[in-house]
Amino acid sequence: MKVDIVENLCGGDSPSSSDHLLVRELTHRINNELALIIGRASLSAARSTNDEVKRALADVTRLLHHCADVNKALEMPTHSTVIDASGYLRVLCQSIRRARLDDRDIELVLVAHPLQMRSERCWKLGIIVSELITNCVRHAFEGRGGKIRIELNSAGPYVQCCVIDNGSPQGSGLPGQGLKIIKALAKELDGEIVHRFGAEGAASLLMFPLNSKIQQIESDPWISDKDWRALGPAIYPS
Repeated sequence: MKVDIVENLCGGDSPSSSDHLLVRELTHRINNELALIIGRASLSAARSTNDEVKRALADVTRLLHHCADVNKALEMPTHSTVIDASGYLRVLCQSIRRARLDDRDIELVLVAHPLQMRSERCWKLGIIVSELITNCVRHAFEGRGGKIRIELNSAGPYVQCCVIDNGSPQGSGLPGQGLKIIKALAKELDGEIVHRFGAEGAASLLMFPLNSKIQQIESDPWISDKDWRALGPAIYPS
């Protein structure tokens, strides 16, 4: 269903379309359900006389709060405006780190300079970055620690975002659902994304126009062999 919604959004033009309203409604329901579960867990902790149970429920409540922060960071913008993409990604990455990485000994590093971008394009970039991080956590590290590095910069009228991990090359392959979402959103940004896997980990490089009015990217001449010197052969989404 998640993939279907993203693909439908990519085909829509109006920000007030039924698909956009559906995403907002689903987000609203998830927020409400998380708040309900957090409240129930907090109440159970308060009523318990067992210190071990209290600590366990406190850990669960803390995790749910962090998950709610991730969900809030990934909310679809209600109106179009210009925001700082680096600041947006910083808030998102902090939320993801607390919710998914701190207890796994996985370091998350963001290298980004101020970059003004339309809020709806930032939102789509954020979903792509979130999906790539999720794929790294699930498939690249195989239960061990590691490092994920995100680099965001501009190259003339284009934006480059690279997500790099030092995980296992055998476990770095992208699953079908995540890849469909990433591919659909990259297309919606009029961009291209390339994945490469090597002995020292994996990297995904996304490039798209900063402004939606700029001509879309139709091929990948902007990727040079020098950029991927330490990585293996390219894998292009089909």
